[in-house]
Amino acid sequence: MAEPGLLLIRGLGHSGSTILDLALGAHPQVVGVGEAVRVLARPAPDEVGRGPQRLRGELRFERRCTCGELADDCRVWGPLLAWLPEHDDCSLEQKFNRLIQSLATASPRWVVESFQADQELVEAHSLGRPVRVIQLTRDVRSWVHSESRRGVERHGRGVGVGWRSLLRWWRVNRRLDQQLHRCSHPVFRLGYEELALAPEAALRRLCHWLELDFDAAMLQPGSHSKSHIVSGNRMRFEPGRSDAIRYDAAWLSSPALPLRLAPLLPPVSRLNRRLVYSNGLLGPVWPSA
Repeated sequence: MAEPGLLLIRGLGHSGSTILDLALGAHPQVVGVGEAVRVLARPAPDEVGRGPQRLRGELRFERRCTCGELADDCRVWGPLLAWLPEHDDCSLEQKFNRLIQSLATASPRWVVESFQADQELVEAHSLGRPVRVIQLTRDVRSWVHSESRRGVERHGRGVGVGWRSLLRWWRVNRRLDQQLHRCSHPVFRLGYEELALAPEAALRRLCHWLELDFDAAMLQPGSHSKSHIVSGNRMRFEPGRSDAIRYDAAWLSSPALPLRLAPLLPPVSRLNRRLVYSNGLLGPVWPSA
């Protein structure tokens, strides 16, 4: 039996990686493991008390995996979480291969990892298995609106957050795009808007790229996903948010200046069109910047 391939979802946070991970995991030949790198990586001194690292200790007896079991009882994560603390000298690639080996009974064609900020696995060359990357990008206007709204909710302010978010979207996506152009792995560029507004067309195209037949269960991720996710967005345990792929179009009615100026900034507009709308799934009606 061929070794399962590794499918990495990379991009800015809050760009749809959780729902895409769950949707892919609803395919009978795919298993998602969420933001596994956050759990497997050696903890930095300031991260020891955070959720992903606490899964090595008492939290594994409290947090559930998306399979329904407590993390400690999950056949995939339980043995690995007990093994990790004494084996942090192993490389991330060795740890990840051990995680994939624990999925052998499921016989997946692809294993999905969705910690957007990781670059180590993107550049890995000794995993001994095929690696492909989905570069997932959310429209700059939608992402800036979301980050500004989060800034208001957290800190009671949003004006400065909007401009900083616009700059962050440009810097991070441009840097990631340059890196993925240099990497040796096949890359599929997908816009979150294409996924959320034309989910069947987007997932069919992804399946074709992965050499899989499309499965309609992917359109209802929360109901059909067979993934083993212990770290990532809380959406994975909220059926009302993950039972279908939906789009939040609130930014369309926002008067915020950063959103309105983004299409007028040529470098931002060009990058946005190329990364978010390059598959041509939404036609000429949707207001692509």
